[in-house]
Amino acid sequence: MKWLLLLCLFVYGVQCSSVDYDDYDLTTKSPEPKTVGDPRGHRPSTRGSDHYSPYQPAIPPPISGGSRYRGRPPTTSTDESTLEEQKVEQPDAGGCTHLSEKMGVLCPTGCELKSTIVKQERNVKTAVDELKKDVNELSMSSNTIYRYVDGLSSALRERQRINNDNGNLVGEYTNDLEGQHAFVKDTIDTTFPSSIRVLQSVLQSLRDKIQKVETAIMSQRLKCEKPCTMSCPIPVVSGKECEDIFRKGGDSSEMYLIQPDAFFHPYKVYCDMTTEKGGWTLIQNRQDGSVDFGRRWDDYRAGFGNIASDVGKGFCSTPGEYWLGNDRISQLTKMGPTEVLIEMTDWTGDRVKAQYHQFTVQGETSGYVMAVGKYSGTAGDTLLEGATELIGENRTMTIHNGMMFSTYDRDNDKWVPGDATKQCSREDGGGWWYNRCHSSNPNGRYYWGGEYTKNMAKHGTDDGIVWMNWKGSWYSLKAISMKIRPFFSS
Repeated sequence: MKWLLLLCLFVYGVQCSSVDYDDYDLTTKSPEPKTVGDPRGHRPSTRGSDHYSPYQPAIPPPISGGSRYRGRPPTTSTDESTLEEQKVEQPDAGGCTHLSEKMGVLCPTGCELKSTIVKQERNVKTAVDELKKDVNELSMSSNTIYRYVDGLSSALRERQRINNDNGNLVGEYTNDLEGQHAFVKDTIDTTFPSSIRVLQSVLQSLRDKIQKVETAIMSQRLKCEKPCTMSCPIPVVSGKECEDIFRKGGDSSEMYLIQPDAFFHPYKVYCDMTTEKGGWTLIQNRQDGSVDFGRRWDDYRAGFGNIASDVGKGFCSTPGEYWLGNDRISQLTKMGPTEVLIEMTDWTGDRVKAQYHQFTVQGETSGYVMAVGKYSGTAGDTLLEGATELIGENRTMTIHNGMMFSTYDRDNDKWVPGDATKQCSREDGGGWWYNRCHSSNPNGRYYWGGEYTKNMAKHGTDDGIVWMNWKGSWYSLKAISMKIRPFFSS
């Protein structure tokens, strides 16, 4: 028996020490949340008691107290003759004397009257007590009614006061409304017509201006139905490039015709005949943002923009914004040793330059690879050295020398080749010899004022006309030009 008792205690202890775990793998980093279902659906705890306690709702107790009826008296049968025999006159028996019932109505004596009064007194006393209770209740009810009536009277007086105040307030509002009505009526009758007449005159003036603008637009459309042609005269002197024209006597800076190869048609260029002894062929020019440089590969290959314009001198002496074309640039630089002069101007009028005494652009089959050498100038060498504000590989990836030309539709840069989401030209606004991506961006987007931010940039990148070694990434230059000429020792 002892062993059986010890065994039961051991089993009970083991059950009490058991622990329940959730039904999922504890090693999982992101376990699925445990769904809580019906409370009766889980397993009962082994630590609880196994005593069964049925559910018993509370039951109202039986009605108790006194009944409205009293108990019935016992029934006994008595003979009338016996009663008559018992009623015997007892003359002078020391109490009240009763006459025989056969004599008729009992005439009361003093003792009988007393007994009757005593009996009635008990009944009357009970009734009086009940009446007292009723009177008390009635008194209390009367007090309650009085207080209720008094409260009603107070509420009525308060309502009357509020009604009077509301009447006064309504009167004030009515007066204000009448004043506002008079003001509105005066405004509608007087001010509005005057304002309408003024607006009508302004509208008529705007209509006249719109009509003038429409007339001007129509006139411009008529003028632009035909392609714009350069009406200024072209000098008679021409040559293979601007240096050849300069040596033949063409010493004025203006638009000329050049023909580097006799097997190709001549084309127009702007020749700078004054800067550093002249002879420069302008291959790129930015000055006012009038030409969009976010162009396709074919546009950069053939060239685009406005070569020059006449500002009243009788010849095209003012250069426009244009890109000469990669095919023509490649042809000119492969004719012999060529140097390039890059001139820049900021928005305060300061001017710097970067000159490379060696400059060559290969043909289209090589992607127009650019090669430069022998830098001199004041702008800082970005094409050979990259951005000097960077270090290590970050600086190396901004060197432009040896890069192929890239446009947004022809990705030749070194920034994850083949990945359409990582294209320098698409993010930086124009075609250029991008690496990963740039330290200079002459063909970027034109920003007025110089300073710009990431929020202003289309892709959040430094896509302006940038020369990092002079003004940094977030300053867009006012003007920049690229000029080439055959290299010769001075």
